[in-house]
Amino acid sequence: LNTSQTAHRITKKRYLSEGQQIVIEGDGSNASSEIGDTPQRQLRSVSQTRSAAKKAAANGADKVASKKTDEVAEQPRQPPTASKATIVGTVVVALISYFTLPDSLQPVGRPTVQHVWYYGWISALSTGLGVVPLIFAPDLDKYWVGVSNAVAAGMMIAASYSLMAEGCTFEEPDDKSEISSSMRTIIGGVLGLCFIVGTKRFLEHHEEYHIGDLAGADFRRIMLIIFVMTLHSFSEGVGIGVSFGGENGSELGVFISASLAVHNVPEGLAVAVVLLPQRVHLLTAALWCIGTSIPQPLMAVPAFIFVHYFIPILPVGLGFAGGAMAWVAIFELLSEAFEDTKSTTTTGVISSIALLFMLWLQNSIDDATHIV
Repeated sequence: LNTSQTAHRITKKRYLSEGQQIVIEGDGSNASSEIGDTPQRQLRSVSQTRSAAKKAAANGADKVASKKTDEVAEQPRQPPTASKATIVGTVVVALISYFTLPDSLQPVGRPTVQHVWYYGWISALSTGLGVVPLIFAPDLDKYWVGVSNAVAAGMMIAASYSLMAEGCTFEEPDDKSEISSSMRTIIGGVLGLCFIVGTKRFLEHHEEYHIGDLAGADFRRIMLIIFVMTLHSFSEGVGIGVSFGGENGSELGVFISASLAVHNVPEGLAVAVVLLPQRVHLLTAALWCIGTSIPQPLMAVPAFIFVHYFIPILPVGLGFAGGAMAWVAIFELLSEAFEDTKSTTTTGVISSIALLFMLWLQNSIDDATHIV
């Protein structure tokens, strides 16, 4: 009976924290030491085995994750490829450039429609040159994207100033408008600012719009810049056509076309800078840049043919283009440059140098063409 009671009391065991400790109730310390030693050692062994297994599993998982991370890091980043549509578009651009080339690029006497078209076309093609700086550094980090935006912003501010100045000083014998050219230019500038602000608000209230993987803030910013560049190209095309159709058309038209071609390069850079981080091929980005200036040759021809109808509205168009470009340069490109470079001094110095260089280049073209 005593043996049975002792065994019964010994089997009343309470385990704490998965068998780490055994409490034996009852008498018979000899029996407890003889019987309790074996399960205690077993439970400790089981606990140690489980702990070791957990550590091994954790170490194995860390090694696997580290190995996968290393494999991903070692894999080279695949460069974007040109699509079939991009190749076809490039061929079309090359064919147009070849077959529409006039016999004599410099107009002799009164310019022809072919001259007007081709100078507008050259101006549009120059926008594609905006991707050239990015050929040497296609994978820009955030800092250099900010530097590129600062350069584009400075040049576009200079271009906006030139457009506004051209509109305010516009004089043409066939201009019969009773409103001064300066007032018409200011009206156009205000309309351009209002239109751009309205366009931005429209895009902000339509989050569902997207192109491919582009959505949200990236989509709104890209579409706003492309839309502004395309829209102001209409007024620049009118400027080309009117300049060729007015007095001293051969010289003035060449000067205006060359000036706009120079202005288009930073505009192309602004478009390319927002497209390339989205893994867009350089050739595709160049076509997008050219596409934003396609309205220039398209509008130059009717403005040249119906020059008397387009002359009064030219200052309005120049002001509209200047105001829209100034808004994009200051509130989009320049603000993005501040955020990316995280340096007000760097952004200010770079954009100022770009602005001064653009103004110097504009004056050089003016002197070279002997237009006063």
